[in-house]
Amino acid sequence: MIDRLGTFAPALRSLDGGLTVSGGEPMVQLAFTRRILAAARQMGLHTAIQTSGFLGDRADDRFLSCVDLVLLDIKSGDPETYRRATERDLAPTLRFAERLAAMGKPVWVRFTLVPGLTDDPANVEKIARFVAPMKNVAWVEVQPFHQLGAFKWKAMGLDYKHADTSAPARDLVDRVLEQFRTAGCNAR
Repeated sequence: MIDRLGTFAPALRSLDGGLTVSGGEPMVQLAFTRRILAAARQMGLHTAIQTSGFLGDRADDRFLSCVDLVLLDIKSGDPETYRRATERDLAPTLRFAERLAAMGKPVWVRFTLVPGLTDDPANVEKIARFVAPMKNVAWVEVQPFHQLGAFKWKAMGLDYKHADTSAPARDLVDRVLEQFRTAGCNAR
């Protein structure tokens, strides 16, 4: 993989590009991911990970030193809503976000707006109040829910609980963006 990346590195550098490791979850295979990120940095490439932050306690300083940017998914500010959305606890994600803030690691927070699940104004407000004071968070990206990945669930023979969920209306997206902005976040 590193050799293959090396063949693209000159073009990526000329475009101010880099390498983003997503998944699944890049911190499941921490040693493998770190080696790839370290090699990319040695090639002069910008590095990023997209993560839920749930496994952030596993990421030591050596791992994080290979990462230029963290795209951190925070699905909810409310623990119960977070559990409904992810079947996991919210606390590990928030701990990881606080750790990244303490070390000044650049972060873009990504919030998926799912009508009927994450759209409650109180939920959005909790995330906004948590993120707003963090000087390392450059952006909160509001990502409207869509059905583009529904085929994966069907292919795996799994029940897709959002099969009947529609994309949010433009006015809902605008309301959520305004909530983040009013709290002091750069939101897009």
